[in-house]
Amino acid sequence: MSFPRAIRSLPVLVAAIGLMSQPAAAQSAAQPAAEQPAETGGHLSIQLNALDPVDDACRISFLIRNGHDRDIAQAVFETVLFDTEGRVDRLTLFDFGDLPASRPRVRQFLVPGLDCARLGRVLINGAETCTGEGVEAAACSDGLQLDSRTEAEIIG
Repeated sequence: MSFPRAIRSLPVLVAAIGLMSQPAAAQSAAQPAAEQPAETGGHLSIQLNALDPVDDACRISFLIRNGHDRDIAQAVFETVLFDTEGRVDRLTLFDFGDLPASRPRVRQFLVPGLDCARLGRVLINGAETCTGEGVEAAACSDGLQLDSRTEAEIIG
């Protein structure tokens, strides 16, 4: 039985395609980690975890998780605090500092002159700073997940 010429050449064609793709895979594996793009599937999550009155101030506690595969050296968020009637109380910057990859961190901020019971909403207005080796600025904003364990709402 004789096979048509195209079918007889098929194994050679498949082998040639396999050989052509091997150098590209080896080159990618040999590329230094600093030059490889950061994983795009990760995200940050910020939980408004607790509001505690301290003298004439409110201590705001956040649980933040860096779901990226790279450490974030510094993350600063522009944050707007609203009272329970929906009025802007203040606009501030919260510096969450360094955020190791795939690790949770608690960050606390003492806000003078803020009555915790009157805090109705926290708006994460955007990332003012987001830096780290191999980290793009959008890593702190894209896919940001927010939730609250307090009476105050957190939005972004």
